[in-house]
Amino acid sequence: MDVENITNFDNIGNFGTPELLIMAGLGLAVLLFGYRIKKIAFFIIWFILGYNLMAFLMPTINNLVPQVADSSLYQILLPIAGGLLLALLGFSIEKLCVGGICFALVMVITVRYFGTDIQVLAIGGIIGIIAAGAAIMLMKPAIIVATAAAGAYALTVATLNLATNLDFGAYYWPMVLGITALGSIFQFVTTKRIS
Repeated sequence: MDVENITNFDNIGNFGTPELLIMAGLGLAVLLFGYRIKKIAFFIIWFILGYNLMAFLMPTINNLVPQVADSSLYQILLPIAGGLLLALLGFSIEKLCVGGICFALVMVITVRYFGTDIQVLAIGGIIGIIAAGAAIMLMKPAIIVATAAAGAYALTVATLNLATNLDFGAYYWPMVLGITALGSIFQFVTTKRIS
C-alpha cells in the first residue's frame, strides 16, 4: 500500500477481490450479529483499527528503521502484529472496548472529514469522550449501534471498491447511514430477550 491509500482508510487501493470479499463478509456478520457475537466483533473491530494504525505509522517506521523498509516480510507482519495487539487489548476489557470503539469512530470521522488542526482534534476528542461515556452507561444499545456502524463501514467500503463503476463520494454516506440503520434495527429486533 502506498501512503496515500494508507491515510485514506476508505480507499483500500491494493486489496484484491478475495480480501474485499472477506472484508464484506466480516462486515455483514458484524452488522447483523454484532451483539450476539460481541467478543468476536470487538476482536475484529480492534484488529482493523490496530492494523490501520500500524499501516498509517509504517512510513515513519520505515524512515526510522531502514532494515524494516527493505524487508517485505516486515511490511506484511508489522501491521498484522499491530492489529493483533490492539485486538487482544480491546477484547479483554468489554466496557473499555465499547467506549474505545465509540471514541475511535468519532476520531476517525473527525480526522477524515474535518482535518487534523489542534482545535478540531480537541473538539473531536471531547465529543468522543462524551460518546464513550454514554456508550458505557447504555451498554446494549451502544454495542448494537457501534457494531452495526462498524459492519456497515466495512461492508460499504468493500462494496464500493468492488463495484468500480459506482461513484465512491456519492454513495458512501447514504450507504453507511442506511446500512447502519438497517443493521441496528435488525439487531434490536433479534436480541430483545438477550441481556
